[in-house]
Parts: sequence; structure tokens; C-alpha cells
Amino acid sequence: MTVNMTKGQAISLQKDDGGSLTAVRMGLGWQAAPRRGLFGTRTREVDLDASAVLFADKQPVDVVFFRHLVSDDGSVRHTGDNLVGGVGQGGDDEAILVDLARVPVHIDQIVFTVNSFTGQTFQEVQNAFCRLVDETNGQELARYTLAGGGAYTAQIMAKVHRTGASWTMTALGTPANGRTFQDLMPAILPHL
Repeated sequence: MTVNMTKGQAISLQKDDGGSLTAVRMGLGWQAAPRRGLFGTRTREVDLDASAVLFADKQPVDVVFFRHLVSDDGSVRHTGDNLVGGVGQGGDDEAILVDLARVPVHIDQIVFTVNSFTGQTFQEVQNAFCRLVDETNGQELARYTLAGGGAYTAQIMAKVHRTGASWTMTALGTPANGRTFQDLMPAILPHL
């Protein structure tokens, strides 16, 4: 059963049977919004990029993004860069796989961001979402839909963080500006 999340909502990543999830996929999907022009409606391709920043005690220690596809410890993996979005028609255009069982114990938070590498704003994006999927069985656990695009170029989408021996996901949905995850660090830090 999928939980449709609202900004600030947190859900436990414990399984219904009391066990913990071992591997999750953070999927990102989007489409370019049609724009009215002099000669009718058209779309302009939008290149969004998903990143995962790994933190230990509020300090960034690693990042996974289109130029660094695997974390140094191998527990987090980006499936590759999508330059246009909308290819899945509702499916994931980019995905980051997290092997929760392999994440080193000093890593206590993983923050997922989305940014427009080409600098286009979210006013030019529609049907954008991030979702968390149990990678062992393909079941969608949670979905956060980005509604009402705005004049910003990035979004701090969600984070997974340790809660004792298990993990919790929190939908953040915070607009920001920046073309890369480095640009977003000042916007991420208040969410740790």
C-alpha cells in the first residue's frame, strides 16, 4: 500500500511483519510542461538531476549523483542520468538505489535532492514526483508529488534517516535554487 505523503510527513520504513527494509529505491519522475507560444503549444526538454547526499552527524561525507554514480562504500547507487524526463510516462526517469543494510553505521541521514542542471525553473515541469520503493519486491511504499511548480531550480525532496535500529523517510519538499547538489547545501543543512 502506497502512502501519499505531504510536506513534512514522516513514515517508518519498518515492514508490516516487524522486519526492516533492506534495500530501497528513490525514484524521480517528471515531464516538461507544455507552453503556449505564438505557433501553438510546445515543450522544451528539462534536465532534472537526482542526487543523494550522505551525512554523518550533520556533516556531508559522500554524494551520489550523475558524475559519481556509486558511493565510496558501495551502499548507494545512481542508475544513470536522464536528460529529458517523461520517458517512463509516469515511471521513474532517474533512480537511486540504497542498500540500507550496507550503509555504514556512521551515516545517519541520506538527503535526496532534485535540481535543474540547465537552470530551468519548476514552472517548466509537470507531473514531478519522488517515490520510495521496496527494492526487494517492487512495492511502492511512499510517494511525494511536487505540485504547483515555481520560480526555483531545485527541490530538497526527502530524506531517510536512522531512528534507532531502523530507518524513517521524511518528505521535505523544500524549494531551493541551484544547478548542482553543491549549490543546495545551505538549503539542506536546516533539515538535518
